[in-house]
Amino acid sequence: MVAGPVERRLEEVLADEQARWVAIDADLGAPLEALRRFVLGSGKRLRPAFCHWAYVGAGGSATPHDEPADRARDDRADNPPTIVDVGAAFELLHAFALIHDDVMDGSGTRRRAPTVHIEFEGVHTDGSWRGEPRRFGEGVAILVGDLACVYADRLLVGAPPPARRIWNELKIELNVGQYLDVLGTARAGTDVTTARRIARYKSGKYTVERPLHLGAALAGRGEELASTLSAYGDPLGEAFQLRDDILGSFGDSERTGKPVGDDLREGKPTPLLAEATARVHDPVGRALLARVGAPDLDDDEVVALQELLTNCGARPEIERSIATLTERAIDAMQAAPLGEDARQALVTMAHYVAERQH
Repeated sequence: MVAGPVERRLEEVLADEQARWVAIDADLGAPLEALRRFVLGSGKRLRPAFCHWAYVGAGGSATPHDEPADRARDDRADNPPTIVDVGAAFELLHAFALIHDDVMDGSGTRRRAPTVHIEFEGVHTDGSWRGEPRRFGEGVAILVGDLACVYADRLLVGAPPPARRIWNELKIELNVGQYLDVLGTARAGTDVTTARRIARYKSGKYTVERPLHLGAALAGRGEELASTLSAYGDPLGEAFQLRDDILGSFGDSERTGKPVGDDLREGKPTPLLAEATARVHDPVGRALLARVGAPDLDDDEVVALQELLTNCGARPEIERSIATLTERAIDAMQAAPLGEDARQALVTMAHYVAERQH
């Protein structure tokens, strides 16, 4: 119900932009095509769904609709965005975050395909061009991510001021959380409180809570429903990121689209790792934990770390936290002053977020 219209809107926006810029210079097709493939290739469309159901629950139209192709709303500040536009904007903002995140982490794959910077590093190598292939690939990926952010902003042109304020704040929160993540990785941070703060700002708030706030604001009830939606969105956003942490250390690469144990190889300062550090005190276990983030961490060590995270109780503790946070979110939603269809949809989404395998 939500994904289809959003994907059609994304296809329309990106196809129009690709045609516009290729007409000026054929070389501009490559970065725009990379963005199109990245955005449309796969994705759970969670952020548009949370935004949609908050909008519907607050009294907005329950039937998303596609934008007429000749509306040209991107350039008109007096033409407010539809809920479909906003959903497409969330997907573009998510692409911006992921593409940049892959550069910062040096990730080689995303969704079972080479990351954008690796793709363009290969283009440079294949062309025997001047300069360093790595720098070229990373530079192009940063620009592709920037384009995604600009297009996301353009889809919000004409949004009411309360919605714009939420949109701007969530972008700041996303960047603040990403900085804390980069800093924590460099410092090999293992503090549980800090790890949970990173999870909240880097991913949780902009995945669940802020899309809910924005949906309600578009329906004219943002201020009225903010605390109610936060009572659901804040714990569920944390549960979402905690599940991501589990998948980042234990997930099946065929489902996640990333190497097994990717967070362990990158040394991510996750609550899972912080819990393990607080629990493991024997020299062998401490030495193994010290290998997290090592450039030469091998598959056998990843398996040993997975066993340690489970046996020391860290993984079970995070699973208990996910269950507790999800139950808190569902209880808050059951009492929320929203339409019944929206409440039930958001309860169903809470279960999906907590239990997903990719």
